[in-house]
Amino acid sequence: MGKNGEITEEERRQRYEALKEVRDGVIDLKESPLYATRVKPVVGEGDHFASVMLVGEAPGKNEAEQGRPFCGAAGKVLDELLELINLPRNEVYITNILKDRPPNNRDPLPQEIELYAPFLDRQIAIIKPEIIAALGRFAMIYLMERYGMRELIEPISQAHGKVFETEMEYGPVTFVPLYHPAVAVYTRGMREALEGDFRVIERQLEFRKSIRHPPVGGGGLNSKQ
Repeated sequence: MGKNGEITEEERRQRYEALKEVRDGVIDLKESPLYATRVKPVVGEGDHFASVMLVGEAPGKNEAEQGRPFCGAAGKVLDELLELINLPRNEVYITNILKDRPPNNRDPLPQEIELYAPFLDRQIAIIKPEIIAALGRFAMIYLMERYGMRELIEPISQAHGKVFETEMEYGPVTFVPLYHPAVAVYTRGMREALEGDFRVIERQLEFRKSIRHPPVGGGGLNSKQ
């Protein structure tokens, strides 16, 4: 970081190049069983210095056609949820575990998750998000198993909206499992639950902001009272 915590051009270049290597690795993944039906790979998009990373399970039909994550009906819901908490889409990073669409939008297979997950791990290590939100049970299970929370796994119906803390190599991370935005497409009554889930992200961001910039004279975390 430069003066006053500003991101330097060199740092931007380094992250761009590192994420380009991830993208190139996905493009060249010809050993994937999903390669044969690939239209476009969907690697991820957003701010390379995002505080929040959203991780889904796999691209759908619209995503595979456009090469962008969450650009179909579920993406419209996601955009509305981000707007609800005043978090611009271009300030987060959005990706999936799988970078290619499974046929007929079926669930990811264990061997597919094993094959594609290292790309996600690398994206996390490069971007270094402070908050990781898993969109749906497949992302939740993989991330909790991978990052030291295996014993805390429970059904998404119970885990959604809960806050977990874990340690990455680059520092502490807040992990929040959420319902996948697609549930609001197929079940109208789930919209309220999703909005509640995203309010959790909003509160976490506000909490982290308060730690970085405590009110003057307001008695921050290091104050003695």
